[in-house]
Amino acid sequence: MKYNRSGAIWQGPGIVTRVIFCIITAFIFNIPIDSGSAPRAQTSPLLPTAPGSFSGLVKKARPSVVNISTVKTVTGGMTHPLPFRGPSGPNDPLRDFFDRFFGDQMPRDYKQKNLGSGFVIDEDGFILTNNHVVEQADEITVKLADGRSFNAKVIGRDPKTDLALIRIETDQPLKPLLMGDSDKLEVGDWVVAMGNPFGLDNTVTAGIVSAKYRHIGAGPYENFIQTDASINPGNSGGPLLNTAGEVIGINTAIFSRTGGSIGIGFAIPINMAKQILGQLKKGKVVRGWLGVMIQKITPDLKSKLNLKDVKGALVADVTSGGPAEKAEIKRGDVIVSFDGKKIDEMKDLPYMVASTPIGKIVPVVVIRKGREQAFDVKIGELEEEKKGPEGAESGTKQRFGMKVEEVTPLLAKEFGLSEMTGLLIVQVDGNSPAAEAGLRPGDVILEIDQTPVKNSSDFIEKTRGYKKGDTVLFLIRRGNATLYLTLKIDD
Repeated sequence: MKYNRSGAIWQGPGIVTRVIFCIITAFIFNIPIDSGSAPRAQTSPLLPTAPGSFSGLVKKARPSVVNISTVKTVTGGMTHPLPFRGPSGPNDPLRDFFDRFFGDQMPRDYKQKNLGSGFVIDEDGFILTNNHVVEQADEITVKLADGRSFNAKVIGRDPKTDLALIRIETDQPLKPLLMGDSDKLEVGDWVVAMGNPFGLDNTVTAGIVSAKYRHIGAGPYENFIQTDASINPGNSGGPLLNTAGEVIGINTAIFSRTGGSIGIGFAIPINMAKQILGQLKKGKVVRGWLGVMIQKITPDLKSKLNLKDVKGALVADVTSGGPAEKAEIKRGDVIVSFDGKKIDEMKDLPYMVASTPIGKIVPVVVIRKGREQAFDVKIGELEEEKKGPEGAESGTKQRFGMKVEEVTPLLAKEFGLSEMTGLLIVQVDGNSPAAEAGLRPGDVILEIDQTPVKNSSDFIEKTRGYKKGDTVLFLIRRGNATLYLTLKIDD
């Protein structure tokens, strides 16, 4: 029924006239006549593959997508686990009041529950998810789409790519999802995200690939797929699917001012996961090592080094005894090709090297004083930082009662920092030496006992020698001000 301007119901022409009109119109414009009620693809000459519905894809994939819930014990009450949320932010005048009267109300030990997602990769119960979903978890519970729940155990973790492999044991074989080829993904392709956002089981969202090869400062080996398919807390570890129902990414992070989706989500390319999957099943991931420190080439450096463009990775330092030094690569060289692959940007090189098998001899092409030279380098094994019996960083945290991290773009935004480098205090335990000293989450450490501190290595090296009764002088930046604070070690 239609309404005219007066609001009267318009009856329209007779039924026979309307049927004849529809038949003639269909014949003239070659419109197929279909008496069925099934939905049709919303296609056009410009978008011939646009789907009318994702229901078939979802029905096929849903049994393979799982919800993951974890429980971990957090030791030591945190004065401020997140930046202070007062009306005026970190410098709110009421902050000291809340610190004094409410800062120690959190129990010393408490259970923290988290939610995430994952997906089955083979019939034997192996499930792929994010490392941050299961890291330090005391209990891991996997809930299948049919409602069954199982305890899971961690098989392998890789913090550098934020990937983890867990496993459940069932009497019946599970249905795995097919893994696609993320290298074939194009900007503008349709994608579907599935998971457990905010604890809402079996949630499905759709969107397109917004960009590829995104680097957001979340880790050393980044190559994110950006999508506008809604990704929210709890989606972490869930699959990002193409229209063929193949996994092309693992949903991992969002860019948000509110904590919810604003249409900017990031997924780890599935090809990155496939490269280390065999190692995850063995419980340990090993990576190639070149033995250089590199930096981005700026226009000023390009001019000073007489380079044609800003492509490549500038060698800022060479590790003594490392593979690069043995191959006679030197400080000041610009690496423009590694194992036959061009280095367009500095950030491309670390992942290429890490993915190279240990012991492989690869050609490395550099620009040295304006001339191109090639070297054969035997790739070594990247070793994790060696720590003391309890871990130098862990021991420092226990004695000082605070956690520090190097500033990333995400941390800078979270804590409202203007600078993108430095060492940030992200957590302070209640009744700890750090809390007594007045240190707060959001403070940036500039110096320790008048020695500059720029990164985690500097921090560990400087603080490892302190003992009970020592007083440590910190110079920190808080907002736009700098101030000195003294911390006394009491254990």
